[in-house]
Amino acid sequence: MQDGPIGHVCPFPRRYAPAMCRNIKQLHNFEPPATDDEVHAAARQYVRKISGSTKPSLANEAAFERAVHEIAHLSRHLLDDLVTAAPPRDRETEAARARARTANRFGCAAA
Repeated sequence: MQDGPIGHVCPFPRRYAPAMCRNIKQLHNFEPPATDDEVHAAARQYVRKISGSTKPSLANEAAFERAVHEIAHLSRHLLDDLVTAAPPRDRETEAARARARTANRFGCAAA
């Protein structure tokens, strides 16, 4: 069990490798806009999720990397083309809200 930020033990320790996320973060309508690195990371998460592998075998590495590159490219085009009338959201505010939801849901801030 991991210690929570307020000194108690969190009943939900991190069970996933740090590089493998359970979900892909929304990148649209943030200020500042998503960077190419964030788009690439989301593409990598997507390919890892649908392939079921955090690291492909040598036989599949080229196909894996090609998929990451193509998905990142298409995702960047999508983000650039989307329009909205809603004001951009602040990254820090949204991160604080997510931490509060986690703390409320699990009784600790799961990392």
